[in-house]
Amino acid sequence: MLEILVFSLLNGVLFGMLLFMLSSGLTLIFSMMGVLNFAHASFFMLGAYFAYQISTVTGFWIALILAPLLVGGIGMLIERYGLRRVHKYGHVAELLFTFGLAFLIEEVVVMIWGRIPVDYGVPTDLNFTFFTLFGTNFPAYRAFILLIAVMMFVALFLTITRTRIGLIIQAALTHPDMVAALGHNVPRVFMMVFGGGTALAALAGVIGGPILVTEPGMAFLLGPIIFVVVVFGGMGSLGGAFVASLLIGVIQTLAVALDWSLGGTLAAIGITLPVDGFIGTLSRITVSQTAPILPYLMLVLMLIFRPKGLMGTRES
Repeated sequence: MLEILVFSLLNGVLFGMLLFMLSSGLTLIFSMMGVLNFAHASFFMLGAYFAYQISTVTGFWIALILAPLLVGGIGMLIERYGLRRVHKYGHVAELLFTFGLAFLIEEVVVMIWGRIPVDYGVPTDLNFTFFTLFGTNFPAYRAFILLIAVMMFVALFLTITRTRIGLIIQAALTHPDMVAALGHNVPRVFMMVFGGGTALAALAGVIGGPILVTEPGMAFLLGPIIFVVVVFGGMGSLGGAFVASLLIGVIQTLAVALDWSLGGTLAAIGITLPVDGFIGTLSRITVSQTAPILPYLMLVLMLIFRPKGLMGTRES
């Protein structure tokens, strides 16, 4: 039982940090620009596919650098020639634009790489055992993911809160006219922020692609839970996204590992429930079966009792 608990916690932290890597870009875009980008997970998918294609020629380490830069450049072009034109029509138009963009990116990926998953695996340099505990090996690549995620959080936090660039970006959202009067190009600032956010999503795709299945549906598999993380942690709060990612990752991973049911638990203390009917069906549902819905249950409860999220300052 201790082995299951320890490795479930390790895998939960790993999954949570991967969620943070993906949600941090979305949090950055929303906190700086007020845009909720429905296509964010699609840039995550592009990062994985670009890294796969580049790594077949140059190897993983070059792909780790080039893929986020390429996707970030695509994000900047989308903001400059698409989102900027839509922005003046309000948030609904922005949501519809990014929603349609997500489907467009998926279809482009299918046309280029097909619907079959590509062979994007763990790089050979990191394909070894980092440590062994209870007779079970913990891969070095998973430790590498944890390291990159922590470095990303520290770099983002310091950039936003401790640098002049971060102050300009935050001021451009709340007082764009004042920032423009000081000589700064506000539209260019927003373009850089959007490009940076999509590059962060792509970096998560480069890192997460080898341990996930790199296929066209990966964006829509992870997209909903990313919005759960952002809303649960607090819209626009980087610290909230970090805490929410870890919390959701650990809770969902632990739930998968627990094969407990209400009927089995009560039977262990001498209480027997009917085996037939509605009550019998409910009593046989295990914790692991509820794991997929737990993040959304947490989201609903958070919206009911604290709409701003864990550390958020916005209600919408």
